[in-house]
Amino acid sequence: MHHPCLTCGACCAFFRVSFHWSEADPSLGGQVPPELTETLRTHERVMRGTSQSNPRCVALDADIGRYSRCTIHDRRPSVCALVPASWEFGQASAQCDKARLAHGLPVLTPDDWIGVGEDEKNPLPEV
Repeated sequence: MHHPCLTCGACCAFFRVSFHWSEADPSLGGQVPPELTETLRTHERVMRGTSQSNPRCVALDADIGRYSRCTIHDRRPSVCALVPASWEFGQASAQCDKARLAHGLPVLTPDDWIGVGEDEKNPLPEV
């Protein structure tokens, strides 16, 4: 069994991904590739492709519901890392559920995590 996000990608093609500009500034330790972002407001950047009426992150390599991968997973914005998949950590995720339903996918259940090892889960960053 694989992590359910690897066959989803719905959140990356549903939400606007905005974050503090410093996350895309290498001189301040930012890791998000600045060329994949654009200015949103004075102190915010946004992942290209996510600020449209039909959002889709430029870093997403996916056929929604079949396969999915973030091409910058280890350098993704903090807001992305803060969205858990439903039941990944024992409870539903409203954001995950909303995005999946919008793409015609069923919400995840605890059964979707049977056989997924702890080492395959995406630990939530400490805030």
